[in-house]
Amino acid sequence: MLLVKPGVRAPAQARFGVTVTRKIGNAVFRNRMKRRFRALLREILPTRGLAGADHVLIGREGGVERDFTLLRQELEQALARAVAGKGDPPRRPRDRGKKPGSHNSGGPKSGGQKSGDAR
Repeated sequence: MLLVKPGVRAPAQARFGVTVTRKIGNAVFRNRMKRRFRALLREILPTRGLAGADHVLIGREGGVERDFTLLRQELEQALARAVAGKGDPPRRPRDRGKKPGSHNSGGPKSGGQKSGDAR
């Protein structure tokens, strides 16, 4: 997955970041995926990236096993979509507060004994 935030830097600058969740595997596995992504970004971003933008690549399942040529093609396609403005629209910031109706309305407390449980 590629996230691009345009207009955060001077036009001559473009930055990138790479992240891989712990759900993907152990540290060795995640670091291998990050190295592959960084190599791709260093090669492709100077010519195909958005000038003055921050680019973030998020590692997903199957990123290490995937053929390097295929990864390159997919990144080039994603960058071309971003440059053309055909990416997904920006998401609204998540509401960090509680959602209406999500409070506990008098039901049994979670984590406690259920009725009928004998210990």
